[in-house]
Parts: sequence; C-alpha cells; structure tokens
Amino acid sequence: MADTQITTARKVSRVTAGWRRLRRYPATLVGFFIVGFFLLMAVIGPLVAPYGYSDQALSERFQPPSGQHFLGTDRFGRDVFSRILVGSRDVYVVAGSGALVAVFLGLTLGLISGYFGGLVDEILMRLIDVLLAIPPLLLAMIILFTLGPSRINVILVVGFLYIPMVSRVVRSVVLDLKTRQFVEAAKLRGESSLYIMFREILPNVLPPLAVEASMRFSYAIFLVASLGFLGLGVQPPSPDWGLMVGEARTYFSQARWALLGPAGAIAVLVVGIGFMSDGLRRMLLPGGVSK
Repeated sequence: MADTQITTARKVSRVTAGWRRLRRYPATLVGFFIVGFFLLMAVIGPLVAPYGYSDQALSERFQPPSGQHFLGTDRFGRDVFSRILVGSRDVYVVAGSGALVAVFLGLTLGLISGYFGGLVDEILMRLIDVLLAIPPLLLAMIILFTLGPSRINVILVVGFLYIPMVSRVVRSVVLDLKTRQFVEAAKLRGESSLYIMFREILPNVLPPLAVEASMRFSYAIFLVASLGFLGLGVQPPSPDWGLMVGEARTYFSQARWALLGPAGAIAVLVVGIGFMSDGLRRMLLPGGVSK
C-alpha cells in the first residue's frame, strides 16, 4: 500500500514538473490549442458549419470572402469555410488512423528487434532499410494505383510507410533499456521475454514514442494531403483538404481563396503539431528514460 502511494506521488510530481516546464514555452501551449481546436472541429464540425459541405449553389460560384461566406465559395458555389471545418474530420480519421497503425506495428517490431537482437534484429532492420530506400510518396502512389483510392487503403498505406521510422526509434530506446539493472533483475527472477518487453521495457518506451507519434501524425497529414492533391486519396465530394487544393489550382486566378483556405489549414495544423511535439519532448523527455 505504501509503495503504491509512493509510486502515485512520484507520477503526480512528474506531471506537475512537466506542466511547469510546459508553461515556460508559450509556443507549445499555442500548439496544443491549435491541435485541440481542429480536433473539436473534427467532432462537431458538421454541426457548426454554416452550410453543408456538399451544398451547391451555382449562382454563387466564385464568391469572394464575405459575411455570408467567410472564406468565399468554389466553382460549384460550395462554402469553402464549411468544407474546411468538416474536412478536419478526414484529417484526424485518415492521417490519425494511419499514424496509429504505424505506431502500433512499429512499436511491436522495434521491441522484438531491439530486445532479441542477433539474427532477428539483422533481418528486420534490413527489411526496414529497403522500405526507407524508397521515397514514401512514390511507394504510396504505386500501392494506391494497384489497390485503388479509398479511405481504408490510404490509412493502410500511411501506416505501412511510417512503420520503419517508428520501429527504428523504438529499437534504439530498447537497445539502451535492455542493459539496465531493472531488466537484468527481471531476468534473474525468471520472468519471460514477453513480460520483460511489455511490463519492464514498454513503459519506458512510451514517452519517446509519444513524441515520435506526434511527428508521424504531422508527416501523415502532408502525405494524405499530397495523395488527395494527386487524386489518389479520399475521393470527391469529400472535403479532404488536399483534394480541395488540387481542385482549386485549376481556377486559382478566379478564386484564389478556394486554394489558400485549405492550404492554410494544412499549414496551421502542421505547425501546431510541431509546437506540440516540441512541448511533449520537453515535458516527457527532460532527462532521458529511466525506471
């Protein structure tokens, strides 16, 4: 009972200390606010959007920003602001799910590779090197040309492409942790490899993994937007931001706001995630990992 209270007190003190460090960096708080705002819009966007994302009014096509249409309208008379709000859901669902797939599988491979080492590590790392040698966008295009564009396929492609990066980060942390005294003590107690990996090593991997996951999310947003721009991502009439940019580029001279709106949303969200990742690094990794 006393040990549990001491452990809880230590965790609370770490969180408090992390929050104090976080408050010293206003940019990080801005990052959390931006990510939280778009997350909120992903949840309630369709409810607060002034127009339906697919509502067309050809008589109002190419309308400039105004009180009626905050960010103007596109070639079909659709409200750009409403489409951006609703489109934030695709960002979190598609890019976020792809990043989660990469984190889960990359974590598993990194744990196995780093802990067992030897031939297992050599085989897994060489396979990962092969994947890293191929440009991600090119490989994504090849896979989607084969499978066809859809939400599920884009999620799987994003997850598959970022597995190598996550597994390498996890492996490097595991290589350091498996030589620590608490791991040696677990081995002397006769604990199984699974127990050591998931009960002893995994909790110490989670802080750097959280930082890496936030960075993968930002890269996933770029990749999903690029695929949408090329017509290989989420298909019309979905308000995918990359797809909106791709559609608006053909009439940029007539309605530049239809391109600048979604492009600006992508930039703001990615910058916000970058600020947030920097804050997570300061809060979760102040002095490395420890037991």
